[in-house]
Amino acid sequence: QVQLVESGGGLVQPGGSLKLSCAASGNILNFNGMAWYRQAPGKQREIVASITTSGRENVDGKLRDRFSISLDFAKKTWYLQMNNVQPEDTAVYYCHAEILDLTYRTNEYWGRGTQVTVSS
Repeated sequence: QVQLVESGGGLVQPGGSLKLSCAASGNILNFNGMAWYRQAPGKQREIVASITTSGRENVDGKLRDRFSISLDFAKKTWYLQMNNVQPEDTAVYYCHAEILDLTYRTNEYWGRGTQVTVSS
């Protein structure tokens, strides 16, 4: 079994910062890619950022000047650094990964999500 667990969400004031973490555990051989998504109330889930095991990053163009993604491969953990957050960043943030497991099958996995609320 593979499990993704997010942490680091919460309430933050506009202009503040948050760092989300996603820790993967279980029968993992390797990763094909890791990502962060978010879903605001009444909206579709959207991708925020992605990263490969070689460290190649891609952040949504609208967020690139405020958000960044990083990876600690040894810890099987990736992060989303959110700076200068704004009320429109309020959403549930989900981590996602494509993982090669011990049966040599690649599957997609999602975390349960962590709430980020930006409000004064």
